[in-house]
Order: sequence, then structure tokens, then C-alpha cells
Amino acid sequence: MADSPEEVSAKLEQELRRGVIMLATLSQLRTAQYGYSLRQALATRGMTIEEGTLYPLLRRLEGQGLLVSEWRIEDGPPRRYYTLSAQGETLFASLTQSWRNLTGIVDGLIDEDKSRKKAAP
Repeated sequence: MADSPEEVSAKLEQELRRGVIMLATLSQLRTAQYGYSLRQALATRGMTIEEGTLYPLLRRLEGQGLLVSEWRIEDGPPRRYYTLSAQGETLFASLTQSWRNLTGIVDGLIDEDKSRKKAAP
């Protein structure tokens, strides 16, 4: 049985989000943050990320050398703070440029399609 249009849409939206979550995460780690503060910063800006997605991502990015972390004790329990490494800064700049190029192209394609529909008799 084929998926409903809603199911197809949800799956495709999830694929789009997967590609964006890393860039969104990197954008917020230009300053040191621990997991919960990072989740809050992203959620405040409309990018909700589940713990089960965020923490493995942080560990993977650190393992790839894109993040550095340190344990700190400030007003409560010890927390692991993450920030971009030098390699992470370079990658963030590169991915940001790629993102801007791609969104410009896709926006143009979408707008072109809208223009064609308006012009159609």
C-alpha cells in the first residue's frame, strides 16, 4: 500500500531537516554551549531538535574534529560545553556559503515556477 500524501510529505520534510540540522547546530556553537542550552537556543529560533538526535550529533562532530568540548562546573552539575574547533570554523564558513548558494538557486526555481503558473492562461 502506498503512503498517504501526508506521510510522504512528513518523510520528505524529515530528509530536508536532516541536511540542515548540522549547519544549524554549527551556527550556534561559535560560542560555547552545553547540550540543553544549545537545544534551547535552536528551539527559540524555530529549530526543535530531540535529545536523541542532538547528543549523538555532538559526539560525531567532536569525533570528526569539528568541535572541542570541556567539562565545566558553573551553578549546578558539571556540564560538557562544546564549541567549534578551527576545522569546524572553516567547515561552517564553507557550508554556510554552500547553503546560501543552494537556497538562492532553489528560491529562483520556486519563483520561476510561480511565475509560469501566473502566466498560464
